[in-house]
Amino acid sequence: MITSKFKYPIGIQTFSEIREGGYMYADKTGYVYRLAQQFKFVFLSRPRRFGKSLLLSTIRSYFEGRRDLFEGLEASRLETEWEQYPVLNISLASAKGGTVENLQEMVGLQLRRLEEKYGIARVDNGLGARLETLITGCAKKYSKKVVVLIDEYDVPLLTVMHQPERLEEMRMALRAFYSPLKDCDEWLRFVFITGISKFSQLSIFSELNNLKRITMVPEYSAVCGITEQELHEQWGDAVADMAADMGITTEEAYRQLKETYDGYHFAEDLTDVYNPFSLLNALVDRRIRDHWFETGTPTVLVNMLKKFGTDITKLDGSHATSEEFDAPTEQMKSVLPLFYQSGYLTIKDYDRETDTYTLGYPNNEVYQGMMRALAPYYVWDDTLTTTNSIVDIYRALRKDDLEEMLERLKSFLASIPYAEGATSEGHFQQLLYVVFSLMGRYLLTEVRTARGRMDVVWQSRTDVYVFELKIDQPAQKALQQIDERGYMIPFSHDERRLHKIGLSFSTKTRTIEEWVIAHQ
Repeated sequence: MITSKFKYPIGIQTFSEIREGGYMYADKTGYVYRLAQQFKFVFLSRPRRFGKSLLLSTIRSYFEGRRDLFEGLEASRLETEWEQYPVLNISLASAKGGTVENLQEMVGLQLRRLEEKYGIARVDNGLGARLETLITGCAKKYSKKVVVLIDEYDVPLLTVMHQPERLEEMRMALRAFYSPLKDCDEWLRFVFITGISKFSQLSIFSELNNLKRITMVPEYSAVCGITEQELHEQWGDAVADMAADMGITTEEAYRQLKETYDGYHFAEDLTDVYNPFSLLNALVDRRIRDHWFETGTPTVLVNMLKKFGTDITKLDGSHATSEEFDAPTEQMKSVLPLFYQSGYLTIKDYDRETDTYTLGYPNNEVYQGMMRALAPYYVWDDTLTTTNSIVDIYRALRKDDLEEMLERLKSFLASIPYAEGATSEGHFQQLLYVVFSLMGRYLLTEVRTARGRMDVVWQSRTDVYVFELKIDQPAQKALQQIDERGYMIPFSHDERRLHKIGLSFSTKTRTIEEWVIAHQ
């Protein structure tokens, strides 16, 4: 492996450490300056590992007047005053114990450090009272308004989200803690709150009704993450370094990075944003691998799919208004809010006339990660057998043996132990959806579904395979539908080899019953 000449801030979320250590940094300081000028109370929701903590650290350094850290960055060209303010930065990321006592302990430790830092005497054990004393004490002692930064505000709530009694208890405890943000308005210069989910503001932040939510504001859609422009202009040399190590062109490296880690949109302007955690790790490893899913298991998401009886084939391409998919977490009527706010779905399109958004998986890393997470629940909990079978199917396809490929697929489906009562078309369609989607690890895969049928497109550099799958109907009928619905038309001028495959799946034998192949 080529030794990199770049310093990557893996695991570093402190702005001062990144700047003083000469680490790579995508300049977000212009956003920080504009936020400070435009608003007083700000709320931002973004998925985990998306740079929220680094953003808060940057805001902290800005309000502490650390001009030296911003040398050469956009804020240094915009700011002329560089005033210093007392900054109270608090993270609730460690308050995962699920009890009010744990919340008090974890936040209490941070309040104590702030009390010691600013020389403010502790006068009460209550978190809210201590925060209020810090705000008013700092404002009077330093004759400056105070900046409050709260990171991962929702961690204690997410921990007990499925426990109604504890959720209400935690909500009330947090409401008491946040209440000074309203009561101390005259002492505050700026307040910034971040989290993953959106809990009902009135129930958490009391009467803080002037909290500006920038989560879906186009102007701030790229405040976290890496844009296409930033990747090319600020990190272009790092991509070239990665491409050299992989033995591919820089253009090909950009293509693979985009396909795997790009595709997040947080507003109707559809500004492309890369997942910064995955992108950074890929540049460090000089390899395209899945990184984001390794840091968290979406068990909660799978449980919510079951709870709402969600048809997983309909998630990609679902339509909703912002009120439906960016709704308060505790008021969810579907899985869309949790999937969107957690970063497993993103905005793919926006219809201004109907004010309706189209949601979908942002990129291949998330799509494939989700399919692998769903496989134990919708296919088979023997994930090793599933993976090996998918590899065998692909190997048969790679050597141009469609008959062997289909035989292997048939055998694999026949070997799956089905749960009692799992005989509905919907069940089998979801199973097949996951199986076909898992092929996306090796091929460009597109799976579309409708009641009683499914069409699938696999694409390689040399071939295009278009499948039509019928449930309890003849394979010949499936093949005819490929022609009737014009599925091959988009590839009519394609120089690759074209293949049409009609499949018939039987709910009695629980596998593929027959198939018909035609080459075009």
